[in-house]
Amino acid sequence: MEQQAVQVDLETYSCSICLDLLKDPVTTSCGHSYCMNCIKTHWDEEDQKGIHSCPQCRKTFIQRPVLEKNTMLAVLVEQLKKTGLQAAPADHCYAGPEDVACDFCTGRKLKAIKFCLFCLASYCEKHLQPHYDVAPLKKHKLVEPSKNLQENICSRHDEVMKMFCCTDQKCICSLCSVDEHKGHDTVSAAAERTERQRELEVRREEIQQRIQDREKDVKLLQQEVEAINHSADKTVEDSEKIFTELIRLIQKRSSDVKQQIRSQQETEVSRVKELQEKLEQEITELKRKDAELKQLSNTEDHNQFLHNYPSLSALSESTHSSSINIRPLRYFEDVTAAVSELRDKLQDILRDTWTNISLTLTEVEVLLSEPEPKSRAGFVKYSCEITLDPNTAHTELVLSEENRKVTRMDQHQSYSSHPDRFTDSPQVLSRESLTGRCYWEVEWRGRVFVAVTYKNISRVGRETECLFGCNEKSWALYCYQEGYEFGHNNIWTSISGPGSSRVGVYLDHRAGLLSFYSVSETMTLLHRVQTTFTQPLYAGVWVDWFGSSAEFYKPKNMFCLVSDC
Repeated sequence: MEQQAVQVDLETYSCSICLDLLKDPVTTSCGHSYCMNCIKTHWDEEDQKGIHSCPQCRKTFIQRPVLEKNTMLAVLVEQLKKTGLQAAPADHCYAGPEDVACDFCTGRKLKAIKFCLFCLASYCEKHLQPHYDVAPLKKHKLVEPSKNLQENICSRHDEVMKMFCCTDQKCICSLCSVDEHKGHDTVSAAAERTERQRELEVRREEIQQRIQDREKDVKLLQQEVEAINHSADKTVEDSEKIFTELIRLIQKRSSDVKQQIRSQQETEVSRVKELQEKLEQEITELKRKDAELKQLSNTEDHNQFLHNYPSLSALSESTHSSSINIRPLRYFEDVTAAVSELRDKLQDILRDTWTNISLTLTEVEVLLSEPEPKSRAGFVKYSCEITLDPNTAHTELVLSEENRKVTRMDQHQSYSSHPDRFTDSPQVLSRESLTGRCYWEVEWRGRVFVAVTYKNISRVGRETECLFGCNEKSWALYCYQEGYEFGHNNIWTSISGPGSSRVGVYLDHRAGLLSFYSVSETMTLLHRVQTTFTQPLYAGVWVDWFGSSAEFYKPKNMFCLVSDC
């Protein structure tokens, strides 16, 4: 009880800021005492706020108080120091749930500051002092305390594990080395740590180098983002100006056409009305003459009739109907046809230009291309629906199944003439242009080429100019019962692979990757092309025999393994 009373008295003379006995004590006007340096430091931090406060009662002072030393309190503190007693430990010196407690404290334990590897015990500052003062204890190895240090104690021999068994890759104590680990390759834990530390430093250097490399990459990508944003903003602005000018130009041409039509309309209507009025006047005159003749005809007196007959005026020259140019019922329809033709040409230009714009946009990508899928589900993510363009089909080819299937017949079809039509090779192109990542499948029968090509491949001419696979503009997989062949620029290579009536085609346009797969219960790579595509691609089919066919499918997801040929 006396000790508790002393501690209470000591707490009374302790600074509430540093929790130690008062040094150069000063007392504020609110009656609370502090070390002079502690309260000065506290108020120094509050100078920026422009107001000062007591740390205990929070009383505020508009002006910073002038501090004077409390002489009486200073004398009392000095007397307490001479007794040899110290202030009770502050709460933060006691061991909490997460701290390592001193093994020698009784009652409420203090935090340990060291662990002795020889004594196998944790010590607070007070109980550690003999390790600094007593000669034999000075030789003990002290380390930072840790809750995990117990793991360094051998559970069998209750001894610190200072050895490392290289055979079993585990830490052991000296007794273990002559017991269950006898004959094993053992070294000191310190030596093994040195070796592992060396390896660790090498790995750290590698990691730090990779961090530097990645930071450079991040900086480059950030610069790329800024460049992309600047370029995109500038391009959007310029494009809007160009399209606005284009719209203005079209509107002006529309206004010009309207004005010319209205002017011609006015001229033609005026001409017709003028002729109409002339005819109406002639009709009026003819009716008057007819009335005179009728009246004379009704005269009963012969002498009177003969007397008046010579006085009849002659008829004016008649307007012959042959001088009236009646046009067919098509006055300005030819203009409509011309404008429609202009619209169609403009649509073609816009479509081709948009394809080029889309291709250019895909090439702006800066991130690395995704790798080729390793499962059918991965390919299906990029599946696209292919339809065939009737305007490109050779006349011996018949399209069906909503233009997804092509079959070769032994008679020519009555297709209209079109500049895109193949005239010398029985082949056909897709409607859709292919950019980005695409996947589709073709079910074939007989002998066919499954191909991709640039749109500007020749439609007429020698085989090397227009046949898929025989020129630098096309890539083709020749499928027949005996096997496969791949052709590009008229170089053909035989390919071995499992026979299947279905071929899968994967295209990564930006990466310049084109792959052909045999598709059945598994997907087997037949051939892969790595190149640079400079234009949008189109899917194509060449059909050899009469009765041979090929049908395009948009693949559905199904479990299917992918393997290289």
